[in-house]
Amino acid sequence: MPSEGLFERYINFYTDFAFKKFFGTPANKEFLISFLNALLKLKGDEEIKDITHLNTEQLPNIESDRKAIYDVYCENNKGEKFIVEMQRASQINFVDRSIYYSAFPIQEQGVRGYLSKIDKKYINWDYSLKKVYIVGILSFILDEKPNHNEIITHARLRYDEYSNEIYSDKLEFINIELPKFNKQVEELDDDNMLDKWLFAIKNLYHLMDRPQALREAIFTRLFNLAEISKYNKAERLAYQESLKDYRDYYNTIASAEERGREEGRAEGREEGEMIGIKKGREEEKLEMARKMKADGMPFEIIIKYSGLSKDEIEKL
Repeated sequence: MPSEGLFERYINFYTDFAFKKFFGTPANKEFLISFLNALLKLKGDEEIKDITHLNTEQLPNIESDRKAIYDVYCENNKGEKFIVEMQRASQINFVDRSIYYSAFPIQEQGVRGYLSKIDKKYINWDYSLKKVYIVGILSFILDEKPNHNEIITHARLRYDEYSNEIYSDKLEFINIELPKFNKQVEELDDDNMLDKWLFAIKNLYHLMDRPQALREAIFTRLFNLAEISKYNKAERLAYQESLKDYRDYYNTIASAEERGREEGRAEGREEGEMIGIKKGREEEKLEMARKMKADGMPFEIIIKYSGLSKDEIEKL
């Protein structure tokens, strides 16, 4: 967990306040456009020229079904959809949750029929789809397998495990595991915009000046917007509240993990510590859900941040 000092100059990108200010605000869409172009390595005619922020609360077709609430939901100038989320801690069934979220931007593309703008004839939808990207910026390691060292993973639909042939290119899951990104500012390649973005996301909160390596105009604007001293009173209060939530969240996790380690050591088994840590994390999620439920927060929000099911939350 990052630990802020007493005299931060720039806001913490991990907070909800900062993430939505940079990536979730239409007035600042240039940041998200630059990040997505770098992430997807788009250049020239392939580059995203513009994006439109969409409603982050997606309602299902059936009233009794659950709705999805995203951090950022947008559409580029080609009609492709992007869900971009900052995930602060590991969640139960994280991959399943990503798949569930992907269903909404796919289903909403379906239309019963429409009138042609040219000859005014009624045309039925032919099931053609625009691509959907689910982007997770993770502050935890999703896959801890020894041979899995990639910082960024792309998951697509393939024919089988023995073939690299794509079954469909209309759905792609991209996960960025930030703990694996450890480049220092002097190691940043001048031509690698993605590394520069990852460095800024991970390190913004403890920098006192914009590094020379981030000389591009987009980062000049980012650092100007991130400077706390330029905020009015209401903005500073909103940021401090978001930062408090962020710190409380990680302190709760740290406390739960430490309790887990103590229980693991007491069990006297080699795997006890890891079992204890896992148990501690589960206890932390339950405790967080209890507090959110007691505060009267909607089930959809509790599900999003705890990873628990509605049935599990109702039993608390």
